[in-house]
Amino acid sequence: MATPVLLGLTGGIGSGKSTVAGLLAAQHRAVVIDADAISRNTTSAGGSALPAIAAAFGAEMIGADGALDRAAMRERVYQDGDARHRLEAIVHPLVAQETDRQARQALAGGAPLMVFDVPLLVEAGARWRARVDQVMVVDCDAETQIARVMARNGFPREQVEAIMAAQASRDRRLASADAVVFNGSGTDLALLRTQIGVWAHRFGL
Repeated sequence: MATPVLLGLTGGIGSGKSTVAGLLAAQHRAVVIDADAISRNTTSAGGSALPAIAAAFGAEMIGADGALDRAAMRERVYQDGDARHRLEAIVHPLVAQETDRQARQALAGGAPLMVFDVPLLVEAGARWRARVDQVMVVDCDAETQIARVMARNGFPREQVEAIMAAQASRDRRLASADAVVFNGSGTDLALLRTQIGVWAHRFGL
């Protein structure tokens, strides 16, 4: 069985990471392991993180639908600098376990390319860098990011800017990249496909 290429995919909020991941799957038979989706599942109704979250932050953090009250938790995190670390200490190990399970499954299935879609890959430091062959950054100018997230999520500009400020800077992400896919204003799918194809060709994908 051939060894798959292990790609870490990252980018700031609104950069279009999910679009790039989808193209890698469609064009190059990638198995995409979405750390953000896994994280959301742990805090959805019945999610494995909920009992520990309720114990650490109070039952009021669990909404009437049985899932994490994301708005309330966002407010708690903004008010309490330590809350983010306590939440991550609960969620991150569960995400790591499920990520490893999906990776083993993809390996057993003979995937030629395994894409780890990790929004905070750069922020995680050496831990992710050590487990992938390449880091691909989806790059985008800040104004386009802000406009996309405001349109997609309905967030006010100040909230989007606060989220971006909590992420790695654009320069820091680019400094960590082995490959960069630009997806700023005016970039269409054809150009994205071309950029991805140039990268994939280097690995025979």
